[in-house]
Amino acid sequence: MTLRPLPKTVAPLRDELLSGWLARLAASNYCEISELLAHVGLDSRYADTLDFELNAEAAGRIAAAARVSPALVQSLIFPALPPTEAQLTAQVPFQRCPRCSRLGLALKHWRRAWAFDCQKCGERLLPILGRSEVEVQPEKLLRRARSGAGLLEQAATSSSSVDLRRAMRAARFAMGLKKVRGDPAFALQGPRPDVRLFCLAAIAVARKRPLVKAVMFSAGIDGFARVALLAAFEKEPRLLVAVDRIVERTRQRTSPLAAESHN
Repeated sequence: MTLRPLPKTVAPLRDELLSGWLARLAASNYCEISELLAHVGLDSRYADTLDFELNAEAAGRIAAAARVSPALVQSLIFPALPPTEAQLTAQVPFQRCPRCSRLGLALKHWRRAWAFDCQKCGERLLPILGRSEVEVQPEKLLRRARSGAGLLEQAATSSSSVDLRRAMRAARFAMGLKKVRGDPAFALQGPRPDVRLFCLAAIAVARKRPLVKAVMFSAGIDGFARVALLAAFEKEPRLLVAVDRIVERTRQRTSPLAAESHN
């Protein structure tokens, strides 16, 4: 298949994703990315999957059209990831840098569950869905979430399965307090920024003090949070007993009978 080269080409940036580079390449040639993919014989419906899987033939066609080497095109996709990293790497975009995205960039590290700040400009990454752009988050929560993100990265990219289990248990516990069900890995990449920040902050707190202290300051705890606590403290039954006492006291203070007794 002989392809006519595009009039203009653009140089990929460090850490840039193939999908982002193709979007910039299309914009520089005054066309849509769907038209560019059609030009090289690729179905635009699968544009997002190109960031994880691209065969040699497709890479060759893109390279010929863009006047770059096939090896350069292949370098823009994610390599084969270990299972742990793959689980914490989003298949589709869930956050972006408000500054760099205006330039049409899409970087690989934005897809990581532990990514918190843009490595290119330093801006805090914001979720694509939701209204986080106009919401002001407490500085203490952001500070703890940023610390938790760093700990999650260390656990995911190292060989310490113990640290990773501890981090995921902390995230599951935070989900329980937020009354959110599902896989902690999804919550860390999900569309709810409040849940993601809370999970990352819980990872940081879990390293400094027992998570039971978080329960002390919660208004109450439901059955799902109890299951999360069991997962987090399965080897520390004394902490669970303490949690039960705290919960019982909270229920007594907030029960209608208790309120009547004070009247």
